[in-house]
Amino acid sequence: MPPDWGECLWTPSRSRIRNSNLLRFLTWLKGERGLDFSGYDELWNWSVSDLEGFWSAIWDHFGVEAEKRYDQVISDRQMPGAVWFEGARLNFSQNVLRHERHMPDEAAIIAVSEDVPTREVSWSELGDSVRTLATALRNLGIQPGDRIISYLPNTVEAIVALLATTAVGGIFASASPEFGAKTVIDRFGQLDPKLIFVAPSYRFNGADRDKSESIGAVVNAIPSLEHVVYVSSGHQLGSSFPGTESHSWDSLMESGRALSSGPFEFEQVGHDHPLWILFSSGTTGLPKAIVQSHVGILLEHLKAQHFTAELTHGSRIFFYTTTSWMVWNSLVCTLLTGCSIVIYDGSPVYPDASALWQITESTGATVLGCSPGLVQKMAAVQMTPAANFDLAKLEMIVLGGAPSTPETFSWLYENVKKDLWVTSQTGGTDLCSTIAGGISLAPVYAGEIQGAALGIHVDCLSPSGQSLRNETGELVIRSPSPSMPLGFWKDQDDARYRESYFSTYPGVWQQGDLCLINDRGGLYVFGRSDATLNRHGVRIGTAEIYRTLDSISEIEDGLVVCVSDETILFVQMPAGKALTNELGDEIRKRLKLENSPRHVPDKIVQAPAIPYTLTGKRLEVPVRRLLEGSPIEQVADPQMLRDAAALEWFETFSAVAV
Repeated sequence: MPPDWGECLWTPSRSRIRNSNLLRFLTWLKGERGLDFSGYDELWNWSVSDLEGFWSAIWDHFGVEAEKRYDQVISDRQMPGAVWFEGARLNFSQNVLRHERHMPDEAAIIAVSEDVPTREVSWSELGDSVRTLATALRNLGIQPGDRIISYLPNTVEAIVALLATTAVGGIFASASPEFGAKTVIDRFGQLDPKLIFVAPSYRFNGADRDKSESIGAVVNAIPSLEHVVYVSSGHQLGSSFPGTESHSWDSLMESGRALSSGPFEFEQVGHDHPLWILFSSGTTGLPKAIVQSHVGILLEHLKAQHFTAELTHGSRIFFYTTTSWMVWNSLVCTLLTGCSIVIYDGSPVYPDASALWQITESTGATVLGCSPGLVQKMAAVQMTPAANFDLAKLEMIVLGGAPSTPETFSWLYENVKKDLWVTSQTGGTDLCSTIAGGISLAPVYAGEIQGAALGIHVDCLSPSGQSLRNETGELVIRSPSPSMPLGFWKDQDDARYRESYFSTYPGVWQQGDLCLINDRGGLYVFGRSDATLNRHGVRIGTAEIYRTLDSISEIEDGLVVCVSDETILFVQMPAGKALTNELGDEIRKRLKLENSPRHVPDKIVQAPAIPYTLTGKRLEVPVRRLLEGSPIEQVADPQMLRDAAALEWFETFSAVAV
């Protein structure tokens, strides 16, 4: 039998607690600040009530390197508008690469791909590459504040490009090569970038994919570009474009080495200097260009990666991601702890669904990150990693990207390892970090996020703004945190920024997720609140319905929407199978029994395929809008979809249904 929500599945051993970063921090606070907290709850309460005390402690505990210390931690607590570490001058890349001094020969990056032997890059090699490329960028005229864009797969060169760009004060933005030209232009065209890194091709799922046509379309559509850098083997160059100068990666690195003389100087930037620009995964309109700062991301991830993920110099973290997802930026941030990162350029199911476990074993990863959806695929093919792979070094699983269920947790404990810290996390591109996630001192309960992250004042609110416990409501943040955006790029008067997060609860950040917080501070996320089902005045999270569908083997996939008080469940059947009246009755029965009568849909309809974004999110809101009469071109960008035809079927259905 699967575990119930909230059933205790694992408790950390005394040795885990004794060796945790959290306990070291508690001990440091007592010795250095005279603060004595009995446990995590007291520590968290202090972290969100004394923002100055907490964040100054993070700065000092981790010894931030800065040309100039801040004048004050936070100048104004209002949201939006809070100013963090005003007066500070520092550099993000400098703080990442300081580990090179203490362990130059240890691995910083272990790079795995489908067709190239595994490559290890030491801290000294990483530092040398970053300084060399940064020197070359300066020679090309890159100045602080210039935008540098990357259209690269998840490779060492992409990480070096990020760190070199930020080392000279440039502003970095990234898109993975799976994105089509229009999607990339919609993002990068907003930024007026000066230089682009491109890969002429990439490999995915056993096939080489040529990107020459897309690269040409992108470069020709962005007139501000002056330089195109081709990242490929040897010295070959791709096409040249009018008004731009083309370079190979190798030739650029050679020029950087030739120009290097004396110690490299990292560009020291102010508290409000942008580090990078991330983009929302919205399916309609221009993506939001989210700007985050050197100092904000640095302080947030020193805290998050040490405490929420418990990373240390001996850790190796492997999180499957692409360069378009904020998880990739966060993975680079884990280097702040001195750990090693494992990056993978390829399909997570190539040559089969065991690919991630093979990489975990071969690289000696201590932490594995993946989505609940991937775990469900592994469970569906009855995989047992513990029986087929040596996972002795694996200590932690991080689940992110979608809500987790008790079944996901249970499968990991039964098929991977009994002594395993399984954590579900919630966060987002908006803050580029964890809002709620792992707590190394606490037990793991089935389907439950262990608690709010330190320094993040998480709450659950009713529509009227009342704080809720043990009831479903909106996930919000009540006080500012350093990695909240400086704003959106070219967002006049912060109008779009305010509308995105502060329009419902003035002065309170609305994350856009439906959640529940229980008495012990555990958190459940039930899906996006704009996709919430309103059943006769009661809000229901779609994740509850998907959990039941996942347990019905006759169904391949599903999507549920609410239109004009009518709930429609679309189900995808296995090839050659049809939805029968008997199966429909079974679905209704299971939803009523496992959830409530309100979870039973008004209609169940078979669909040929369920539409997803490239990042693996169901298109609940676009489908609902189609059914409400919106034209397809206004609800989704086809280049952001795994299969545009899947959404087109819903357009046809909406016309027939109406």
